[in-house]
Amino acid sequence: MLKTIKIHEFIKISKDLPIIDVRTPAEFSDGHITGALNIPIFSNEERAVVGTKYKQESRDTAIAKALEYIAEKTDHYLDELHKLVPSQEICIYCWRGGFRSEGMGHLFQTAGKKIYRLVGGYKAYRNYVLDSFNTEYKLIVIGGMTGSGKTEILGEIGKTNKQMLDLEGIANHKGSAFGALGQADQPTTQQFENDLATQLTKFDPQKNIWLEDESRMIGRVKIPDDLFSQIRTATVIKVEVSKKNRISRLIKDYANFDKEDLINSITNISRRLGGLNTKLAIEAIEAEDYYIATDIILDYYDKTYTYGLEKREGQTVISLKLESNNAEINAEKVIEFVKRN
Repeated sequence: MLKTIKIHEFIKISKDLPIIDVRTPAEFSDGHITGALNIPIFSNEERAVVGTKYKQESRDTAIAKALEYIAEKTDHYLDELHKLVPSQEICIYCWRGGFRSEGMGHLFQTAGKKIYRLVGGYKAYRNYVLDSFNTEYKLIVIGGMTGSGKTEILGEIGKTNKQMLDLEGIANHKGSAFGALGQADQPTTQQFENDLATQLTKFDPQKNIWLEDESRMIGRVKIPDDLFSQIRTATVIKVEVSKKNRISRLIKDYANFDKEDLINSITNISRRLGGLNTKLAIEAIEAEDYYIATDIILDYYDKTYTYGLEKREGQTVISLKLESNNAEINAEKVIEFVKRN
């Protein structure tokens, strides 16, 4: 059976079923429905050939070439399906819900599968994703200077069954010049938006969602404007931790990385850090004096964070001093603080 369904029904059904994206590998890499598997009906090169024929010759010659490619690879498609999808029911989509998903859907149907095909394809999904950021959320934003342990605190808050949105985890980046160290490659901004929307749809928007204060950009990916404006109007709980504790935490997190990687990260902010401070920080890294290097770099980050916070108009910032470096204890204090305020 092949059933064509609209985006909201597709989202509901696909939570429990495998999703097959039949677009090219390049299209899939740019962005895909979170969790989807790629069984491309055409390679990147084949799609380019079909497209060229459509533009320069005619629709009929383009279709003829497409059918030629498909005929040559029918067994391959079915082998991939058997290898990747044990389920008898499948969700499937292409770019606009047209030729590619319809053709592959019929083929997979002959293999005994029940197919749900997305009306409007990936384009409809992207509209759904972007619309989702218009939802009004109840955000609790945890702020604080670099090294305050915000990520660890949020992680502990998440363990208490509260709704916790890990923007840096979804972005594969810790949000600073050193944020890419130890992380997997970042997704595209488009894929970041898809994964972010998937997480948000799991939450109840009527309940608090805890997240970290972030800049608009997290590494190379951008927080969607509608969500970012909500973050910038939500009350910020600014955790205040001693510089000594912050330095200790950052040394624990970063001193194990290769010196060359650390020095490259320092070089990336050299214009903002200043020539002398850059030189001193690099010399400290080379000498394995991570305390001095961190102290120098934190001066820059602290000034930047303080200046940025002061420039935000109309945003309420409430400070909470934390003496401990224990994330579990600090999370409990933050939760109690929010309850009282």
